[in-house]
Amino acid sequence: MYYQLYEFNHAALQPARAYADAIRLFYSNPFNPAAATPWGRSVAAAAEMFERTTRRYGKPAFGITATTVDGKEVAVREEVVWTKPFCRLIRFARDLPAGRKPDQKLLMVAPMSGHYATLLRGTVEAMLPHADVYITDWTDARMVPLVEGRFDLDDYIDYVIEMFAALGPGANVMAVCQPSVPVLAAVALMEARGIPDLPATMTLMGGPVDTRRNPTGVNRLAEERGTDWFRENVIMEVPWPNPGFMRQVYPGFLQLSGFMSMNLDRHITAHKDFFMHLVKDDGDSAEKHRDFYDEYLAVMDLTAEFYLQTVETVFVRHALPKGEMTHRGERIDPSAVRSVALLTIEGENDDISGVGQTQAAHDLCTNIPDHMREHHLQPTVGHYGVFNGSRFRAEIVPRITDFIAAHGKSARAPGRAKPRKRNR
Repeated sequence: MYYQLYEFNHAALQPARAYADAIRLFYSNPFNPAAATPWGRSVAAAAEMFERTTRRYGKPAFGITATTVDGKEVAVREEVVWTKPFCRLIRFARDLPAGRKPDQKLLMVAPMSGHYATLLRGTVEAMLPHADVYITDWTDARMVPLVEGRFDLDDYIDYVIEMFAALGPGANVMAVCQPSVPVLAAVALMEARGIPDLPATMTLMGGPVDTRRNPTGVNRLAEERGTDWFRENVIMEVPWPNPGFMRQVYPGFLQLSGFMSMNLDRHITAHKDFFMHLVKDDGDSAEKHRDFYDEYLAVMDLTAEFYLQTVETVFVRHALPKGEMTHRGERIDPSAVRSVALLTIEGENDDISGVGQTQAAHDLCTNIPDHMREHHLQPTVGHYGVFNGSRFRAEIVPRITDFIAAHGKSARAPGRAKPRKRNR
């Protein structure tokens, strides 16, 4: 019912949004003398604020058209190389010189936790000079018809295994935040089953591998409320006329309200500053605000079964670190991982995945040799600083590229060579 009411309100405000946009255009038109006055700019700013705070933000584009490789600018184009109803695998193909030695493949598994994969645009841009980059482009659940079936955490793990098969053995994988658990689970299952398409390296960044360590407010909320509370309070049916009509989801607008409430004062201040930038005709600062919030406010629905299974498995039962996590009835044993090098990265000020939660992967993967594992704690950054921003580019990217360079060709598929054992 709430989702239907949200859709109705959004539709009912459409004429007001159109009127506000017309007012903004009128009072910002250079041929209007009032546009050069503080009063005119104030009216235009108020109209833009109203339009922006009442609109639904669509899926952003990556918009990456070029990168620098070997000191030269090369063109970049997107290619869809694998597709399923709930995800596409996009390759950022670079226009490299013929005969140049290919870079190693890097699969970025984007979080399926509300925002689109474009949230990792900066991550992709930072890695493109060094690797052949692929990224998971998860689909908004309200856009997937019911006829396409369910999608839960087990399906997510299956998708990751199929992507490894599509890329072939020896690729490298980077899991950002939420995917750390299913990616680790997928690699452990592949090692245990003897599947030959193992990645060479696995980089886990700011992920909730063991949320019992240094729990954050998000972790405590999930554990205290329990799965039944979330099922009763945040799961809704997609309303008509969306393609996913009647699919049960965790709606994006509810997720966004949670994101905003975590730092409400900061968002209120940012919008107040945005208004003043518009009145003062500070175009650069206003454009930075638009760019950030066009991305931040674009959210997607998650299938109910995926969201609830993730909450139950990762945050309530802590199934992976307890050795109780299963995939379609098969127990997941991280100690089965032997031939995939492991790099974990955390942010010192991360308020979503606390310090130590990602590092816990090393304690679970007991049979990875010591020389094939590394942990990095990045000082002074929060959750988003782990995979984006100036410190990420200057200090974290070199560690990732060095790690891949050192271990990118050392992984061996089971059955091809005898794995090295670690003495305990």
